[in-house]
Amino acid sequence: MANNLLQSPAHANAVPFSRPPTPGVHPLQVGFCGLGAMGYFMARNLANSFKSQLPPLFVYNRTAAKSQKLLTEVGASAVKVADSLHQLVTECDIIFTNLGNDAVVASIYNEFEKALAQSPPTKVKIFVEMSTIYPALAGDLDRLLSNHPHTHFVTSPIFGPPPAADKAALVVAMSGDYRSKKEVAFLLVPAVGRKVIDLGGNVEKAPTLKLIGNGLIMGMNELLAETLTLGEKSGIGQQTVYELVKDIMPAPGLVAYGNKMVNDLFDGSVGFSIDGGIKDANHIRRLSAELNCPMPTIDNTHRGLITARAIHQAQVVAGTQQWDILDWSSLIASSRVAAGLNPFDSKKGTGVVRED
Repeated sequence: MANNLLQSPAHANAVPFSRPPTPGVHPLQVGFCGLGAMGYFMARNLANSFKSQLPPLFVYNRTAAKSQKLLTEVGASAVKVADSLHQLVTECDIIFTNLGNDAVVASIYNEFEKALAQSPPTKVKIFVEMSTIYPALAGDLDRLLSNHPHTHFVTSPIFGPPPAADKAALVVAMSGDYRSKKEVAFLLVPAVGRKVIDLGGNVEKAPTLKLIGNGLIMGMNELLAETLTLGEKSGIGQQTVYELVKDIMPAPGLVAYGNKMVNDLFDGSVGFSIDGGIKDANHIRRLSAELNCPMPTIDNTHRGLITARAIHQAQVVAGTQQWDILDWSSLIASSRVAAGLNPFDSKKGTGVVRED
């Protein structure tokens, strides 16, 4: 995590822009909206990165307790809690948003637009949307904000799970106004992420790459789930298959999600929720349909996610659920049930034992 706002990224190509000019007489006021599983860590790291060099980070969250928790963790010298979205917009020069779904993003930005109409900005104001949204929504938000003077919009979705956000190891995709991207990129790297991928001026490009990347991850998870289940049912054992994965394909995602699957670590409150996975799968399927680009692996993954959620919801009704929120790695429940195994407890209903 960065300790100095002027610290250079570890790798020369981590940020594909030259450094922006030194701030003028009035230092930038930065704000952050959305302190969820990812946003909390990103806001904390941002606040700590420019402590004593910029004013404290303004934060806003619908659940005020999250804002107070962050304030308690980093202190008043690093964070201030905004009373409202209107205050966040009017008092900040750069506003980051990281929110749960498209409907929430649209609602928040409509509130931002009202604040801009009531208090028109007199200097440059940059909005940075970091959520996973459908690309067309990014275009809508850009048009909404462009009606106001001095206002710019950048899409900047991030790749990585909450532990990567905690360690400031995210990969950042970015599209939008060039000067705004320069300003934002050097705030985010290395404070929040390790690299920026520049996708040009069209704000829909970064959300598109985000969906493509998430499709790759969820497709990998589906194949991993099927493979581990076959290993268990054949009598080889899922742990043995997992060890093989680590030996021959030790990609971080495969290792991390494989560990969750073989150890039944399906608590979505500390990972990526299954509802978020289904939302992303729906977006990817819509995008592939609009572009006439079939993605049958995503169709299968969507089925697995829906099946796992249905099983979990039945357990909730019966009062037998182990977790309130499922992690999206729990899609292995679909493969397990289809193979006659227990959906969420791999220790029950062991597979066939092969004879030597």
